[in-house]
Amino acid sequence: MSKITKEAALEYHAQGKPGKIEVVPTKPHSSAADLSLAYSPGVAEPCLEIEKNREAAYDYTSKGNLVAVISNGTAVLGLGDIGALAGKPVMEGKGLLFKVFAGIDVFDIEINEKDPERFIQTVKAIAPTFGGINLEDIKAPECFEIETRLKAELDIPVMHDDQHGTAIISSAGLLNALELNGKKADDIRLVVNGAGAAAVSCTNLYMSLGVRKENIVMCDSKGVISTRRKDLNEAKKHFATDREISTLAEAMQGADVFLGLSVADVITPEMIRSMNHDPVVFALANPNPEIAYEKAIASRPDLIFATGRSDYPNQINNVLGFPYIFRGALDVRAKSINEEMKLAAVRAIAALAKQPVPDVVNAAYGMNRLSFGREYLIPKPLDSRLLTWVSPAVARAAIESGVARKKIDDWKKYEVSLNKLMGYDNQLIRQFTDMARRNPKRVVFAEGSHENMLKAAAAARDEGICHPILLGNEERIAKLAAECRLDLDGIEIVNLRHDREDERRRRYARILAEKRAREGASFDEALDKMFERNYFGMMMVETGEADAFITGVYTKYSNTLKVAKEVIGIREGFRNFASIHILSGKRGTLFLADTLINRYPSTEVLIDVAKLTKEAVTFFAREPVMAMLSYSNFGADPEGSPASVHEAVRAMQEEFPDLAIDGEMQVNFALDKQLRDRKYPFSRLFGREVNTLIFPNLTSANISQKLLQEMGLGEMIGPFQIGLNKPIHFTDIESSVRDIVNITTVAVIDAIVNGKTGYLAV
Repeated sequence: MSKITKEAALEYHAQGKPGKIEVVPTKPHSSAADLSLAYSPGVAEPCLEIEKNREAAYDYTSKGNLVAVISNGTAVLGLGDIGALAGKPVMEGKGLLFKVFAGIDVFDIEINEKDPERFIQTVKAIAPTFGGINLEDIKAPECFEIETRLKAELDIPVMHDDQHGTAIISSAGLLNALELNGKKADDIRLVVNGAGAAAVSCTNLYMSLGVRKENIVMCDSKGVISTRRKDLNEAKKHFATDREISTLAEAMQGADVFLGLSVADVITPEMIRSMNHDPVVFALANPNPEIAYEKAIASRPDLIFATGRSDYPNQINNVLGFPYIFRGALDVRAKSINEEMKLAAVRAIAALAKQPVPDVVNAAYGMNRLSFGREYLIPKPLDSRLLTWVSPAVARAAIESGVARKKIDDWKKYEVSLNKLMGYDNQLIRQFTDMARRNPKRVVFAEGSHENMLKAAAAARDEGICHPILLGNEERIAKLAAECRLDLDGIEIVNLRHDREDERRRRYARILAEKRAREGASFDEALDKMFERNYFGMMMVETGEADAFITGVYTKYSNTLKVAKEVIGIREGFRNFASIHILSGKRGTLFLADTLINRYPSTEVLIDVAKLTKEAVTFFAREPVMAMLSYSNFGADPEGSPASVHEAVRAMQEEFPDLAIDGEMQVNFALDKQLRDRKYPFSRLFGREVNTLIFPNLTSANISQKLLQEMGLGEMIGPFQIGLNKPIHFTDIESSVRDIVNITTVAVIDAIVNGKTGYLAV
């Protein structure tokens, strides 16, 4: 991951429209009639309905999807009491996380008030606007009084995330750690270092899991919190021990679990070695834990260790919890977030860690196969399944505990709605980019002297996505870079026509000629081809001198496809390859295939396309629900293209009896579940929302993809190929800089997976 500098952080917040969040209209507003409905006189009608029934506000306003992130700036991150205004970037950032992870809208509200009573009255006065309140960065002990009072006096969910977020995520980790080492919560001895808001909340929640109060020792900066001390506030008095110990080192002797929410380097390897067998150490001080990861791991082999950092295993990260907890609470219009809901979130997060991890998550963190164990106690923040695991668990607990105003009867339908909700926020783009930044690869850009390709390479470098290699004339590229005011630092330029590249051209030619000797290829013919950028660039990938290749802004794709088959080759078990686009829009995420490669596919080609697409959809942590399209439905036209699609469907259903795939069908039946279920109740897709469309030919696929893109129905990602042996990806001639950057990001992901499995989407 690229280093975050002061300059980069300030530029990020200032570029374009300053800040990180904005308000966007959700209703039509282009005509006079629209405006009359939005405001006077039409707005009077919902006002009158809400006056008669306060619950109607959830139906007619944004209240049901709106959370206030509220702070007085007295305990901002590790910066301390920097004031309400200085804390605003953090609150905006919290709002961004709510939106991108759970689709929740946020107003950040910074209140310049330190007196708890006046702060409470201010929040109460504005509370009718919101469906929930997230208190943030308020120092202890005032935060305890503020949250307790607001929870008691308001009828919407209130949560101080600094307290409960860490408590919920670390509790999930604790449950799984105890399962791994065979211990029970009611038997363990717990040491807590730190007595602030988070430490108190964590300890209370651990007690809800079964940890006994008499087995807890809490320490602050003065040592053990004991009944002999006279300087304790009410929160600390609750955890005072009568044991004859005074230091942290004494407390840790024979302990089973250590929880640190304090400062760096306060525990030593000797302290860890003094703990009971199979100890659990959660060193959560940020940015540096109570003991360095390397020292802790070296201290003893039976240790289970977690930190708050993303660069070590077992990160205790609040983003695993708060977006999804509020999502579940809002969706049932909960009056509060109670203990039952928090414990439901704990158990859902813990349970998800035991499920098979999707390939896309493995790739994001550079792992071969993440699996439940000592270095994988809790899910990773980029695991998109958290939304559909945690939010329903919280919603169900709210209903069962009696704090929900709204019931959910169809939980499968609710899960589908959650996935749909997140389709429009570019979640996939964000996920892909985060994955690429964690493990940037060497990407060759074929047309280095094309303005958009050059700008995309520079942007991908700046975003930390890849290490760019440009093919082209260095003088021409330098001139174009100067005209575009681009810095070429960190970008390699390869002029394949230079004499100094003669040895490499010859080496590549020998490899290609040997590879295709049985197809009549000669060395001289192969050498001539090495003066062409597509042959040369693909050979860089074939030989491992680069990891991925991007081409297409100059070259007809049909010529490029021929080169790819010659140099890279098609995956074993397939005779064809294909391409897909991903549309991330209001309907959810939709996979489109084949949008670039096969012009008039036969039944055999369509089967390969369907199989490759099935793998790709599964790779991206989606369950494929596939419709194979045509202009007729289910055998209505027994000839031509519909017949080929019909046979491909039959073959796929025979080979994959549990796969949700059917056709041939018209696109309106594919996308309209009610229409399809009513007309064709026998379909294998009955009751399912289709997320994958397989087109009958290139004309229909390409036109549909471009039409959807031009209509602006969401973010279109692609094309990217599926089925070649190595990461070769194609752009369109008219691709924008952002299009090429997106394709580059996908190419890097492909290269990450290729290095582990041999191809994308396994």
